[in-house]
Amino acid sequence: MLDNDQIIAASRTLHNHWRAGTKLGNLDIAIRPRDRAEGYAVQAALEKTSREKLFGWKIAATSAAGQKHINVAGPLAGRILAETVITDGGTASMTGNEMRVGEPEFAFRMARDLAPRATPYSVREVLNAVDTLHPAIEIPDSRFADFTAAGEAQLIADCACAHLFVLGPATSSDWRAMDLVEERPTIALRGERYTGHGKNVLGDPRVALAWCANELRGLGLTLRAGEVVTTGTCHPPLPIAAGDHVAADFGVLGKVSVRFA
Repeated sequence: MLDNDQIIAASRTLHNHWRAGTKLGNLDIAIRPRDRAEGYAVQAALEKTSREKLFGWKIAATSAAGQKHINVAGPLAGRILAETVITDGGTASMTGNEMRVGEPEFAFRMARDLAPRATPYSVREVLNAVDTLHPAIEIPDSRFADFTAAGEAQLIADCACAHLFVLGPATSSDWRAMDLVEERPTIALRGERYTGHGKNVLGDPRVALAWCANELRGLGLTLRAGEVVTTGTCHPPLPIAAGDHVAADFGVLGKVSVRFA
C-alpha cells in the first residue's frame, strides 16, 4: 500500500498538471496507485487541495460507450471540486482539455447524509435521501496524455476524469413519479440534434446514484446533504471544440447549456 507521503506526492503531481493544463504519461512507479483503494486514497488527498467545500461526485463509465471511451470495465467515482463548476449557460474554457467531449447527465442533490454502514443501501433508501433532480452537462478530461492506457487505478486517482461541470436548475416536475429509464433528452450541437436515453446510465440513473452511495459506503465515506451526484452520460460522449454551444433539453425535467471558448 502506498504510504501517506507517496499518496500526497501523487496527488500533488496530478494537481499541478490540472492547474497548468498539462498532461503526463503515467505517475512515477514509486507513487503510482496499483488498485482501486490506492486510487481513491490519492483522490482523497486531491480533495484537500481545494479551499472550498466539496461540491459533489461524478460517476464515470456508467454506459458501455463511456467504458469504451476510457477503457475500463465498470463505473468509477470521482470528486467534483467546487472550483470546477460552471454556471448554467456559462462558458467553459477548452485550454488544456484533450478529451474534448460533452456529456448530458441526470444529477441529484442530496437532502440528507448517507453514512457508511455494514449493509448496502437500496435504491429506495438512496432516493429517499435525495432533495432535487437537475439536468447537467459534464465536461470530462484526464491529466494522463493517453487516458485509455492509464488504467482504472490511475483514473480513479485522477478524480475519474473530472474536469468541468455544469449544473442546470432543479426540476419542478414530479420526477419521482417518472420512469427515468425511458427519458430521452435531446442535445443540440452545431446544428445537429442527438437523443440520449436514461437506460444508458447503468440501466437507470437511479441505480447509478445508488451505486455511488454504496461505492462511498465501501470506502468509509459519507455522501453528504447538499452534495450533488451526477450519474454519467446518457448519450455517447459528444465531440466539442472552441466556439461550440451545447444545449441539453430534458423535457419536463428542464434544460442546461454551456458554451466553449
